[in-house]
Amino acid sequence: MVIKTPYVTEKASMMLDTDGKLQFIVRREANKNQIARAVGELFGHKVLSVTTMMTMKGQKKAVVTFEDKKAGEEILSRLGIL
Repeated sequence: MVIKTPYVTEKASMMLDTDGKLQFIVRREANKNQIARAVGELFGHKVLSVTTMMTMKGQKKAVVTFEDKKAGEEILSRLGIL
C-alpha cells in the first residue's frame, strides 16, 4: 500500500480551503507516479499533480492537487475527517 494515512494539520486544512490540495503520509519508496495512481484508484478523482517532501520525523509527505477543487473536501468527508 502506497498511502499510509491522511495528514491533517492546521496548515493542511488551509491548503485544502484555498487550493483544494490534500496531504498524505506515504511509503518512503513510493514515487510521484505511484502516489498519483494510488490516490486516483482509491478515491476516484483525477490527480493533477503530486509534490513530495520529507517531514522532520523522517516520513515522506505527499501534497496532492486534484483537477476538481472540491475533490479534497469530498474525500475527507468520506473518510470521516471533515
